[in-house]
Amino acid sequence: MEKNTSKPHFADIARDLTEGIAAGRFPVGSVLPGELELCGTYGTSRHTIRAALHELQQLGLVSRKKNAGTRVESAAPKNDFRPSLGSLEDLIQFGSTNRRVVQSIDVSVVGGELAKTLGCVSGAQWLKISSLRVDGETQRPIGWTDVYVNPEFADIAEVVRAEPDTLVSTLIERRYGRRVAEIRQVVKAVSLAEPEARALQAQAGMAGLEIVRQYFDASGKIFEASVTVHPSDRFAVAMRLQRSE
Repeated sequence: MEKNTSKPHFADIARDLTEGIAAGRFPVGSVLPGELELCGTYGTSRHTIRAALHELQQLGLVSRKKNAGTRVESAAPKNDFRPSLGSLEDLIQFGSTNRRVVQSIDVSVVGGELAKTLGCVSGAQWLKISSLRVDGETQRPIGWTDVYVNPEFADIAEVVRAEPDTLVSTLIERRYGRRVAEIRQVVKAVSLAEPEARALQAQAGMAGLEIVRQYFDASGKIFEASVTVHPSDRFAVAMRLQRSE
């Protein structure tokens, strides 16, 4: 890339590096120049270089590890599988193929909008289970989930860590006989906040999907709710619409 007086956009740098990888200038197995060297090459900031390298990582072209640099993994972009959920069965399958990595389990006092989501009074205590969802094949984090469980099921924490490929709702069904009769789901676009972005190996501020699910038993009572954030390039929600007779 030729230098000019204006600083290049990270997408232009990512494209130039992608072309260099495809042409063999940076062969598979090699390590790209360091961030500071790339800053000098492209005449831009370290923040912009990191954004460009993140784009390459999203394409599956490189991997990045602390103190090990940026390693070229592929000469061509990879098309990642993006899980798509459209039924309760899909959700259960999603849980069995995407491992839960528990980050914390504690009792949380809920209020405001979260209390409305859980259908409880503000100030109520619920068990909060915070986890990363990790792709079973690539080990890539695809979502951050905060699960809120009715306090009457508090000892479910004993088995949540032991069975990382089983949904919390399935564990509750098995342990307490409280069957999921209905799940209500709301999906909206969000920008990834810094803590979740860091855990998901994503860029803070990038587009994401927030999915709020409420789990109801046969009596219509909420006994579990979850708030999940996915980077937009790693997840999709699908539904099937049919004309009624």
